[in-house]
Amino acid sequence: MNEIPTVFWLVPIASVVALSMAWYFFSKMMQAEEGTQRMIEIAEHVRKGAMAYLKQQYKVVFYVFVALAILFAFMAYVLKVQNPWVPFAFLTGGLFSGLSGFFGMKTATYASARTANAARKGLNEGLRIAFRSGAVMGLVVVGLGLLDIALWFLILNHCYRGDNMALITITTTMLTFGMGASTQALFARVGGGIYTKAADVGADLVGKVEANIPEDDPRNPATIADNVGDNVGDVAGMGADLYESYCGSILSTAALGATAFAMNGDMQLKAVIAPMIIAAVGIFLSLIGIFLVKTKEGATMKDLLHSLGLGTNISAVLIAIATFIILYLLGIENWLGVSFSVISGLCAGVIIGQATEYYTSQSYKPTQKISEASQTGSATVIIKGVGTGMISTCIPVVTICFAIMLSYLFANGFDLSMSAGSMSRGLYGIGIAAVGMLSTLGITLATDAYGPIADNAGGNAEMSELGEEVRHRTDALDALGNTTAATGKGFAIGSAALTALALLASYVEEIKIAMVRAAGEGQQFLDTAGNIFNPNNASITDFMNFFQVNLMNPKVLVGAFIGAMAAFLFCGLTMGAVGRAAQSMVEEVRRQFQEIKGILEGKATPDYSRCVEISTRGAQREMIIPSVMAIVIPIIVGIVLGVAGVLGLLVGGLSAGFTLAVFMANAGGAWDNAKKMVEEGHFGGKGSACHKATIVGDTVGDPFKDTSGPSLNILIKLMSMVSIVMAGLTVACM
Repeated sequence: MNEIPTVFWLVPIASVVALSMAWYFFSKMMQAEEGTQRMIEIAEHVRKGAMAYLKQQYKVVFYVFVALAILFAFMAYVLKVQNPWVPFAFLTGGLFSGLSGFFGMKTATYASARTANAARKGLNEGLRIAFRSGAVMGLVVVGLGLLDIALWFLILNHCYRGDNMALITITTTMLTFGMGASTQALFARVGGGIYTKAADVGADLVGKVEANIPEDDPRNPATIADNVGDNVGDVAGMGADLYESYCGSILSTAALGATAFAMNGDMQLKAVIAPMIIAAVGIFLSLIGIFLVKTKEGATMKDLLHSLGLGTNISAVLIAIATFIILYLLGIENWLGVSFSVISGLCAGVIIGQATEYYTSQSYKPTQKISEASQTGSATVIIKGVGTGMISTCIPVVTICFAIMLSYLFANGFDLSMSAGSMSRGLYGIGIAAVGMLSTLGITLATDAYGPIADNAGGNAEMSELGEEVRHRTDALDALGNTTAATGKGFAIGSAALTALALLASYVEEIKIAMVRAAGEGQQFLDTAGNIFNPNNASITDFMNFFQVNLMNPKVLVGAFIGAMAAFLFCGLTMGAVGRAAQSMVEEVRRQFQEIKGILEGKATPDYSRCVEISTRGAQREMIIPSVMAIVIPIIVGIVLGVAGVLGLLVGGLSAGFTLAVFMANAGGAWDNAKKMVEEGHFGGKGSACHKATIVGDTVGDPFKDTSGPSLNILIKLMSMVSIVMAGLTVACM
């Protein structure tokens, strides 16, 4: 085992810088005035509701994690089919993922009223507070992610020093803390998504459509729960989600690098730390982009989009340039080709972001056409939105296909021989392309977390009756947030596709380690011809042949069908969960309007806490089955169909899940902004028949874009992570 090079220490340094800057932005935001007494009271209601929900969610997740940790400990110390570090790595992954969401949400709940108050002074003031508060989330995610990676690398490097397969063992072991992060993220995304959409649907259908009162009107009993939901779903959920995407891309690439350069110890170590160094430099360059974001008073939607685009695009260009320098100085074999693999991922992220913006922003024709469709009723709004969402899948899917092929070919020198060495280097290129896409996550996640902060600021302004001009500014910030949130979801889904593909190769490597462990204990493996298969010196191609991973193997086909079905089943369960929770909310809001006299006249105060309680209880109850399903399916498929079935499952889940996630996220975002366009005064404006038609479309799109769609990218990665962690059990059942 080679000594860790000095350049590696840039990784923990970058993590400390990110966390320090997150604290700086948080403290600067806290110094800003929160506004009037009414604004402070509303923000306090939202903050308490959000923290109460998160406390309940963490209780449920705690029990799940304890059960899984005991299972992994049993597999590691009793059955001896797993690395003994796995239970601990799993727990730290879940802890850091949960902390990412917690810190981001805590910041958001303090920032919303301050954003609304800053908007009283000007649009740029409001944008700056909202965006830099969102940057806290981005910087916490990348800071904690790199800190977790650096600590585990140092610990495992010390423990496995001198082992022939040290780097392969270290990187595959580190991958298992990705399962902890994925499990936490799925509960956060599903539970938060159910919570926020149950409240949102209840507030919209009864408040806007039936009672004909504005959004975020204090007379609406569900309005506080709705604002709480924005934080627990879009902030805490997104933070946990992208934490595991970020770590998963770095760790899977490191594992592929350890395999691709296994015969060259010095180059192997460089290939392992290269994705970590790129991510570390990306933190510093993201900070440059964050400080560049600003706008002018009276800015249009395109002006605001340009302001955010300036920061993210400059960060992307700088990391592209830095990548060439980093890989050259590291002395990576074929450094130029690997650099272009990173550029492929970066470009794919930019293209997917731009395509998402085009299909979801009211500045462009697709969303404008949905608004026009409202003139003939809610049915045509829904039909047009579904069609737009389906068409919008084309550019992201084709882009990912190009990114996969280009990154593969760049990294292996355009070698089409499909030899073992060529394939290993090509897969490393795909993994590092995912790292490139996520290297500027510090700023791209800031643009996403900004959205719910701006949304809550608008709610606070409405409930505090701050005046038309302030509300107009917060509406502009909110509409921008809808687009940036949709862009962020597209970005997350795209990175999930590349990361999941890299995890496929990592799964095969974990199978190899499990078979080597079993062979060392005397177990023999026979191929179809009856010959003894030696896993010690077998390549990835040898494993594909041994397990007969081809389209003529019914196990592969059955696994692929189950994987595709799992994506739809998961969406059906989460959509149904939102529907049931929303139904309870609708009934409660109607009850309060009928039984609490004087609410609609503003003479009585609604029972906000009751609506918060309904959303919390519904989310806790409904999130368990979909989340557990994602863990159980890969285990059962591995036991019944073996390695070939699992690989089919992961391919089927990836292809169906990626396309379905893009469709749902973009359709939901387009419906939301079509409603916003009508509310700006088009086609009759607020309260018109067109407005009510777009509200119905937006209500249908809410669980699309905020529950089922964004949860799918976690599903496809979690199934991969579970398969990797359970590889030893799969081999034991052969």
